[in-house]
Amino acid sequence: MRRLIEVVLIVTGITLLVWFVATEVRARRYQQEYEGAFLAVPSAPPLPGAPATVAPPPPSRGHPIGLLRVPRLHLSAVVAEGDDDRTLSVAIGHLPDTPLPWHEGNSAIAAHRDTFFRALRDVKIGDELVFSTAEGSLRYVVRGTRVVQPTDLSVLAPTPNSTLTLITCYPFSFLGHAPKRFIVRAERIAPEAMGRS
Repeated sequence: MRRLIEVVLIVTGITLLVWFVATEVRARRYQQEYEGAFLAVPSAPPLPGAPATVAPPPPSRGHPIGLLRVPRLHLSAVVAEGDDDRTLSVAIGHLPDTPLPWHEGNSAIAAHRDTFFRALRDVKIGDELVFSTAEGSLRYVVRGTRVVQPTDLSVLAPTPNSTLTLITCYPFSFLGHAPKRFIVRAERIAPEAMGRS
């Protein structure tokens, strides 16, 4: 019986290790494939009064929409449309029920606390964020953080200003499914206002 338990534990351990490595490799490939596309975009969105273009259709689930960078935290990761497990395993996910970042309102993105949003444990008010998209590079400054219950959907409520809400599980060091959510609220600012907030 002891031998059987040992074999089961070894097989389980190997299976989990293979799954973890496969997940990590898939995420790295996704990030490498799309990161460069968003680093080459203009440093600012089109100026007001620029000729209007036909609005593209909404992105499909899993489609990359941008690159989020938080320079002080050395955080840089591709953001994809969707908040399903498959999307969150390879990228930061944009919550489809919220506006896209280049639109007005409260755009929400989420990632796991032990992958792409691990660095958020050290975020501070005043930190600068850059969200590079095909529409241009949007700049934000962190205005606040808070911890909420998973059922608190007020963090997704519309805002009068262009806002980026980052969501991850909390506490960061919790083993298993963390019971709360850590929220970072950042407000879009003009490029010339960067460094003076």
